Amino acid sequence: MEYISILKVLADETRLKLVRLLLTHNFCVRALARKLKISEAAVSQHLRVLREAGLLTGEKKGYFMHYGVNREVLHSLARELDALAELECRPCSPTHGGCGESEAAKCHTHRNVPCHCGDGEDD
Repeated sequence: MEYISILKVLADETRLKLVRLLLTHNFCVRALARKLKISEAAVSQHLRVLREAGLLTGEKKGYFMHYGVNREVLHSLARELDALAELECRPCSPTHGGCGESEAAKCHTHRNVPCHCGDGEDD
């Protein structure tokens, strides 16, 4: 699965709003346009991008297509992000960092500087 492309698609605020709406109810383009207060053409363009990413399902009802979210794609993305968050942080070392001897001599790990993995501080 193309997680990067899905994240890029969801990074757009309007598309994320569309997904949130479609997670609660299946809507047609006209209803989505009214709810978001944007044109039907704009909604259609956003839906096209979401469909191409595999995030949408559609069901024809009369003349209108009603859209929903392919929840398995979201669950798969959530599992990938969860696995990313679970990666263990280890302090940098010349072995893991691929440093040469001159770089290793300057490395903070050789100066007894504590690791700040996960605390938001830069090393």
